[in-house]
Amino acid sequence: MQSIDWIILAGTLAFIVIYGVYKTRGSKNVQDYIRGGNEARWWTVGLSVMATQASAITFLSTPGQAFHDGMGFVQFYFGLPIAMIIICMVFIPIYYRLEVYTAYEYLESRFDLKTRTLTALLFLIQRGLAAGITIFAPAIILSAVLGWNLTTLNIIIGILVTIYTVSGGTKAVNVTQKQQMAVIFFGMVAALILIIQYLPEEISFTEALEIAGASGKLDVIDFSFDFDNRYTFWSGIIGGTFLALSYFGTDQSQVQRYLSGRSVQQSQLGLIFNGLLKVPMQFFILLVGVMVFVFYQFHYSPLNFNPAATNAVNTSEFSSEYHKLQEELKQIQDQKQQKSLKYANAGKFSEVNRESFKNDLVQLNAAELQVRQEATELIKEADGLVETNDKDYVFIHFILNNLPRGLIGLLLAVILSAAMSSTASELNALASTTMIDLYKRNVGEKTQRHYVRMSKFFTLCWGLIAISVASIANLFDNLIQLVNIIGSIFYGNVLGIFLLAFFVKYVKGTAVFIAAVITQLIIIKLYFQDVMPYLWLNLAGCFLVISLAVLLQVFLPEKPEKATKL
Repeated sequence: MQSIDWIILAGTLAFIVIYGVYKTRGSKNVQDYIRGGNEARWWTVGLSVMATQASAITFLSTPGQAFHDGMGFVQFYFGLPIAMIIICMVFIPIYYRLEVYTAYEYLESRFDLKTRTLTALLFLIQRGLAAGITIFAPAIILSAVLGWNLTTLNIIIGILVTIYTVSGGTKAVNVTQKQQMAVIFFGMVAALILIIQYLPEEISFTEALEIAGASGKLDVIDFSFDFDNRYTFWSGIIGGTFLALSYFGTDQSQVQRYLSGRSVQQSQLGLIFNGLLKVPMQFFILLVGVMVFVFYQFHYSPLNFNPAATNAVNTSEFSSEYHKLQEELKQIQDQKQQKSLKYANAGKFSEVNRESFKNDLVQLNAAELQVRQEATELIKEADGLVETNDKDYVFIHFILNNLPRGLIGLLLAVILSAAMSSTASELNALASTTMIDLYKRNVGEKTQRHYVRMSKFFTLCWGLIAISVASIANLFDNLIQLVNIIGSIFYGNVLGIFLLAFFVKYVKGTAVFIAAVITQLIIIKLYFQDVMPYLWLNLAGCFLVISLAVLLQVFLPEKPEKATKL
């Protein structure tokens, strides 16, 4: 990185932190600190909701997902617009009518204190883990750039985002996320334009798409009922809808975003705005990853995009074998480049020739995959502790090695801005839930100033917890999948509890509480035994808790509820 990159990176992040602290200083009461004074207009709500979900993992991991597996991941988001409509019609009017600070307050008025507390704790567990991962993701980036220790970077990033979140609460999160989303959109568009310009003159954007399609990267929709395939149209529409309903309807990190709206209508417009823009945005980010794949059809790529993995094997006794594999990879890439240029120069092929070109690319891609797998085994033998999964390093490798000075700093600012926006929302929501659902509910009435001080204290505590989680995290299969897996383990159960509260009025608190505990244990067991793709856990958890609660209510008749009316 050059000096100008550091200036742009540091200047962008410093502006966001200072602006957030300045604009939101002096919150005097809980209404201001947790609900932002209910001043947000619909575009602020929509961008804030989008920025909360679009963490650094989105812009770091999604292009790598597309590079390896193509566009099929976009099916994950197909259920989101459906969920937005349902939340606007059912969830938002109820939350506003009850004037709640958190989603879980409603559960006490409908069921009882223990159900409210259990649901809040489920949220705190899964969101606390996710907050750590959203800090860990950008730490990977700077670790690759600077060679610094990951734990040190986790601490630096965690402290940076905690500063303005502690200072201004929800309003600080809202006002900074608009600037962060502007940086994000500009940076990603600039990256796509440059990737296309870096392709050979013979390769137009249309021909680049044809090359990607011949390599199987543009297979967007899969209508198969293959239960072993994580991403299909059906898993996206069904499992994705339930996941989005749970996340946007019951996860406090999102509920708090639209509860800060000026009115029910402003909050509803914000969510509809998010629903209309989210799928195209994810499609665009995946397309960037596909274009990175096409770029590397004409430029040499490393056997493994993780620099730490490459360094580990190059300094081991396996270095000569690794270099031989690198030469094999170059030969395969040379063949792919020649065939792709020949295809482009020939203009429109006949269907026979087009199919022949596709078959050649498929064979060469399979050969490349085999070489990369052999390289992965060598890396594991060289160092069993180094991370061999390089999906999350693909985009950052492209940025650091190919973009011009200045734009490198901007793209790093994009990824770190996304990390800050998402982590800030999570810390804000974790603190609010801890303060409202656990602390305030059990300590009795205190002054507004006391509650604001405790909210700031809990924000700081959760910042420290998130840093701790980040320090022990690892990549697993893929960061964006890991976050969604964690959510899927818990979200279905929580959504089922809320659906029972909304629509099944005869089911009472004790039945729901017992059903929720049993359901959570079963879902965790199903995940670790790999019974089904993780998206379907949302559906399974939702229906299981509803079914068990209904059955338990039949066999466990309760005394009249003494729930507190909010």
